[in-house]
Order: sequence, then C-alpha cells, then structure tokens
Amino acid sequence: MSPQPAPVTFEHLRDGLGIGVAEPRLSWVLPAGAGIQEAYELELDGDGAVCRTGRIHGADPVLVPWPGPPLASRQSATVRVRVWTADGSEPSPWSVPSTVEAGLLDASDWSAVPVGAPWPEDPDSDRRPARVRRDFTLDASVARARLYVTAHGLYETEINGRRVGDDALAPGWTVYGERLRYRTYDVTDHLTEGANTIGAWLGDGWYRGRIGFDGGYRNLYGTDQSLIAQLEITHDDGTTTVVATDREWTAAFGPILTTGLYEGETFDARLHDPNWSTPQARNAGDWTPVTTGRRDPRTLIAPKSAPVRCTQEMPPVTVTTKSDGRHLLDFGQNLVGRLRITVDGPAGTTITLRHAEVVQDGELATRPLRGATATDTLVLAGDGPITWEPRFTLHGFRHAEITGWPGELADDAVVARVYHTDMRRTGWFECSNDLVNRLHENVVWSMRGNFVDIPTDCPQRDERLGWTGDIQVFAPTASFLYDCAGMLDSWLADVAVEQLPDGTVPWYVPVIPGGPQWTPIQPGAAWGDVATLTPWVLYQRFGDLELLRRHFPMGRAWVDLMERLAGPSRLWDTGSQLGDWLDPSTPPDDPAATRTDRYLVATAYFAWSVRHLAWSAGELGYAEVADQYRRLADQVAEAFRRRYVLATGLMTSDSPTAYSIALAFGLIDDADRQGAGDRLAELVLEDDARIATGFVGTPLICDALTDAGHLDVAYRLLTQTACPSWLYPVTMGATTIWERWDSLRPDGTLNPGGMTSFNHYALGAVADWLHRVVGGIELTTPGYHTITFRPRPGGGITWAKARHETPYGTAAVSWQLTAGGMTAHVTVPDGCEGRVELPGCAPLAVGPGEHHLDTSDLDRAAA
Repeated sequence: MSPQPAPVTFEHLRDGLGIGVAEPRLSWVLPAGAGIQEAYELELDGDGAVCRTGRIHGADPVLVPWPGPPLASRQSATVRVRVWTADGSEPSPWSVPSTVEAGLLDASDWSAVPVGAPWPEDPDSDRRPARVRRDFTLDASVARARLYVTAHGLYETEINGRRVGDDALAPGWTVYGERLRYRTYDVTDHLTEGANTIGAWLGDGWYRGRIGFDGGYRNLYGTDQSLIAQLEITHDDGTTTVVATDREWTAAFGPILTTGLYEGETFDARLHDPNWSTPQARNAGDWTPVTTGRRDPRTLIAPKSAPVRCTQEMPPVTVTTKSDGRHLLDFGQNLVGRLRITVDGPAGTTITLRHAEVVQDGELATRPLRGATATDTLVLAGDGPITWEPRFTLHGFRHAEITGWPGELADDAVVARVYHTDMRRTGWFECSNDLVNRLHENVVWSMRGNFVDIPTDCPQRDERLGWTGDIQVFAPTASFLYDCAGMLDSWLADVAVEQLPDGTVPWYVPVIPGGPQWTPIQPGAAWGDVATLTPWVLYQRFGDLELLRRHFPMGRAWVDLMERLAGPSRLWDTGSQLGDWLDPSTPPDDPAATRTDRYLVATAYFAWSVRHLAWSAGELGYAEVADQYRRLADQVAEAFRRRYVLATGLMTSDSPTAYSIALAFGLIDDADRQGAGDRLAELVLEDDARIATGFVGTPLICDALTDAGHLDVAYRLLTQTACPSWLYPVTMGATTIWERWDSLRPDGTLNPGGMTSFNHYALGAVADWLHRVVGGIELTTPGYHTITFRPRPGGGITWAKARHETPYGTAAVSWQLTAGGMTAHVTVPDGCEGRVELPGCAPLAVGPGEHHLDTSDLDRAAA
C-alpha cells in the first residue's frame, strides 16, 4: 500500500489557527511515488461529528473546495485525506490529521475596544510608549484559551510573565482605516486557575510613528497607541470567561523611552520590572486606568500569511576594536534585523548600537540612510547580566558599531537576528559559476530583507515603502524563491483599497504623503500595472484562480483608465512617467531621465496589461469581456508599431530597453522580430555587454535576447563583471542587490545620489531567467501542473541545478555538459506531467518520478 499523503493545508497558510474564511480550501501533496491521483476522500471531524465525503473523482489536490458546512467563528475541525492513484485499486492510508480553526468571522464577535495611555502627549514629538495590563482571576481550570489581538501601532503580549507568540512588528502594515489585521494565539498553557495577568508592550510602528522621506510624517493613521485584545477562555466545566480590553485595564510607562522604525529604540533597564505582566508586579501605584477608543470591528481581518519572525541568527565574522574603545562589527552579510546582546555592567552604563550597510575609511557610512538614524541604546540596571534586543524597530545593515561596552566584548556577546515575513522557502539555484551563485544568493537576501509584511523597495533608509513597480517586475522571481502567495494576495487587497476612483494605482501601497513628485498620485506605467500583471503571475505560479478573480476588478479599472487616457489614438503619451527608471545613463539627481522614450514604455505596458486582462477574463470564464480586451490589446499593439517601430524595423528609441520591451511584450510584427532581436544584440555588444537598462528593461532583456536567437549575448550580459553589470557588485563584495548599478563606484566611493540603497531587489529580477533558462524549470500550466524542463547552456557554465517546491511537490532538474553532449536528471512531482527539451534532442514527455537522461542516448533513440 502506498504511503500516506502529506497533511492537509488550508488556503496559503501553514497554520490553520485563526483562519479568516468559513470555507477554507484544502491542499495536500500526494504520497511519494503515487503518480497521478484519480480520486480522493476527505474526512472532517468537527465538534465530535465525523463525516466523510466518499470517493470523489478528481486529479487535482491543490486548493480543493471545502467539503462540509461553513465553519462558524471559533469553530475547529480536523481534516484527513486519502487518495486513489492510477496504479492502485485500494486507497492510500489516511493523512495525519490537520486542524483548522476559524477566527472571529463576524463583527459582532468582538467586544474589545482600543485601550491606551491616559496621559496627555505631544503628537509632534517622540512619545514614550506605554504598557497596558489587566489582572484577572479564573475560578475554574482551563480547557482552551485563545487570544485575538491587534493594535493601533505595534504590540507584544505577555501572560503571566511569558511572551505570547514569536512574531515581530505585529500586526504589520495595512491600510489601517479599512483593514487592520488581528492574529489568533493558542494561550491555553499560559493560564492557570486563580490569579492571572495579561499585558502588552506598545510601539508606534507605521500607525503613528515617523515614516516617509524628506523628514517623514507622523500620525498618519491616528495619534493613539492602543491595544485591542480579546482573551476567550473555555473551562473544563464548559463555562467561558472573556477578558477583553476595556476600562478595567491599566497603563504605565515602561522601560522603552523612545522607539521608531527609522530611529531605533532606547531601553532603560533601570525602569524595567521583569514581573510587570504577572500578579506579582511591583509599583502597582504607577498603573492608572486606560483611556478607551473606538474601532469598527468590521475592519478587523485575519491574516493570509505568516507573520514577521526571526528566521536566522548570525554572529559577527570580524570585530575591530578602535583606539577609543568602540567596536566595529562585520556580519559578512547585508541583512535586515537587529542585534541581540548579552552584557553586564554598572548601573547607568549606556551602550549604543549603530548600523549601516557599508563602511567608508573604516567607519560606518550612514549617508545612504538619510533621515534614518538606526541607533539602539541600552542603559544597564547594574543588577546582573542582561540579554536584550529592541522590540519595535528593524535595521538594514551588514556592519554595526558598539559604543560604551563595559569590559571585553566576548565572542558570543552579540548576534544579528534576521527578520522577515516567515514564508516557506520554495526555490533554489546553483551552477558552475561561483559569481553567478553569489548573485543568486544576493537576490534571495534582498527578497528576505524587503518582504517585511509588505514588499518594500529598501529596508534601511527613511523610506521602506511598498513600491508597486518594484514588485511588479520581481514577482516572478519572488514566487519561485518563496511561497509568497498569501502575503502578496493580502498586499494586493490594500492596492485595491488605495486605488483611486478613476482607476489610478498609487506609486506605493500603503499610500503616505510623498512630496511633489509623488503627491498627488498620478498614473504611471510599469508601477500601476501591478494591478494586472502580479495577480496573473501569482495565478500562474500557485494555481489559485480565486486569487485572480478577487483582483480582476482592480486590474480592469486600471486598464479602463489607460484606455481613457490614451483615447482613440491608443497611445499613452501623456502624463508623468518614470520610464526605464534608473538606467545607468541617468544622472544621480534625475533617475527618470532615461535613454528610452518614457511614452514608448507607457504604451507598451498599456498593451501588455490589456493582453493580461484578456487572458485573465478568459481563465475566469468571462468570454465577452475577454473578447473586448483582446480586441483592445490588438489595437494598442498596432498603434505602438505605427508610432515606435520604423519602416526599417528599428525603433524610434534605439535602446536596449526599447527592443527588449517590444520583443518581450509581442509588439513587433513577426517579419520584423529577427531584425529587432539582431539590433538588440548589436547594442549590447557595442557596449561590451555592459548593462544599459533600468527597472523596466532589466527583467526583460535576457529573455528578449534568448527568444531572438541570441542566447550567447544574454550569457555575455550575465557574466560581465565590469560596471555596470549584474556581477560588478559581486566583485565589489555585495551580498544583496543594489538599487543603482554603481551604488559603490569602482574607486570604492559611494554613489553621490540621494537614492543609494545597497538592498533593492528590483534589478535582481534576472533570477527568474536563471531559474527558467540556465536551470531549466518553467511551468506550462498554472501551479506547475505541467512543467517544461529546458536548460539552455552557455556562458561557460558547465553544470546547473534548480529546484522548486511546487504546490504539488518537488520539481527539480540538474544538468551537466559532457564530451558527448549533456546529462540531465529531472524530477517531476506526483500528480504532474513533464516535458523535457534537451539541446539537439526531440521533446520527450515524462511522468511523475525521477528521470535520468543523456543526450547521446536520446539522439540514438531519435535516429
């Protein structure tokens, strides 16, 4: 009998606790070696009532409809599955049970109100955070307890002196007025019969802290700092107790003096009572009744993805002690997180931690941080060793400076803790070129550092915003490397909330004031197209048709706006456009002054978005709508050719980006494609294969060259090490992707521009080409249900391997050049089908399992 399927998962979540939908869809991975699923049976055990669906014919184990009655708030069910495969008449064993539990699905479930500090505060200052707490008594033993919690600002909760959960910067950043995320925690083992205490640390975060550039803005969502918590306890005797935030709670200052996402955090341990969240708290007279606020419970939403967590700890690789006693630490990797230190010293000793991505002349280079001071401070209490890290801030850094350390700095006294949304890693790539491998690692690290609840542009300076254009170009790479479907689905919901009534998609989401260039919001190509292109990418990569359906109205509104702006000409040649942002020719102070006509870019994206909207409508079964936008896409493509393609087949903007976008988006007639591809290759070689593209052209150029028959030139681009190129930063010691091709110049000096980030994932979008072309894994139907394995060697690379955890299981390919051609090992997930296309060989259909192939054998077989 076959082994059992993997445990059932729910929606795009690894943990079904507190799910926000009443009928969660189910997925499972087939037993190893099962082949193709023919049927399945589900068993639901809810409230002691067990029901089975019986055998259901179906080959797809991904996002299967909920088979029972909808869950009510707080209701849980355990789910098992067994499957029938083509090779067996008997079902597999049942999977290990998985539990799903609904959160609070209805506004009427909430009794909690926001509670916070009652004292007056200056809204224009760095306000000292409060802590809030509540003592309560339980008269019966505890069978089950759930804490539903969120905040205006940031929170960390404790019960009876123990931290609840391990997430950071909760509840994250959403468009708070419309969508405030709450999380559900199982706190059964935190409670005891008798006296209990619940408390929470509070921080400003994005809600009322200073965020944004040019000095930033405070209080964008409110001036209060408040906890919203509802502790629901079920006792062994069946009775319930609810402890919700209300007027019975009290507030007091804590040991955090100031905290901010950009500024860092100051903690005075002399002011900390370690028993503050227990019934034995000292200084009870310092706690005063809270003030209460208002919150529409209809805006409280459950999460769709994992929270931000610490996912790795890294010790410093070198520690340099300066003559004045300062310590300069190098962690060997540009990361996003914070330091945890263990230290002992006299009371009042002040230890200062500063952070930066690079050093210049042996000192932290803080100019790229602009207004982000990125400084944490600890004041010791003098009562013994303390292990401390800040709670409500994050920094982007490779280097840190420590001032004021008492005595010797022990080897294990400092560790960097890496934080990001705790997505499941799903993609890997490696090849024979070590520089390319480091480039790929840099892409991974930049994604980790910028997927902090929302997809940000950079993690270190006074910005850290959800730029729509950056994720639009990077989404294919992101969705290979990590299971980011839930996180990006949630963020796209915020994009829809922020979309203007006329269809305009903001430059970044959530929207904050941005100065005259970004406010008022104007429609911009490539950035606004996140509304159409990113839902399509997620549908293709994760096979979630309902995700595509949810975001279709947003994409349609965006396309209809472009149609109105273009008018009968079908040319979008007006308005504020960023064009091929940050191509290497742009001056430091004007990154939109690119070689490529910005309106060529705008019209090309107009055509591409309309085409995707038509495809989306077709997948969703909207046949008439699909026909409408298919005709519009054809009209825009024809208008593009009339305006931007010359009679010679060349383009009005004779630039690599112009040819790349026209070729990749299918905007050149078949008769002219080869000439355009040849001209693109000429332009690349004329500049010795140095990069000449920006945010728009860079993700497209290698595919455009490859599809035009110039794979060798694409590899020349990939393997170039002179500036500007993908590998130039690697040769300069980069461990993440830079914002500018020359953020650090060849002479070792910083780029003088005000935008000089050393951690920006957008230009790392080439990794998608590495996965598909160099590695050789590419989906051919949504969710990788069918996969093409087509490695295309070049650039002196003699072997490569790529692996992706698809919704169905592991897909992998490894290949190596041999004297006789190529050998390849291919893994097709159970439930899927593969097609192998090796150089010089006819395509070969393969089923689930492992396949070892040799081109010399295939050639003989073909002959």
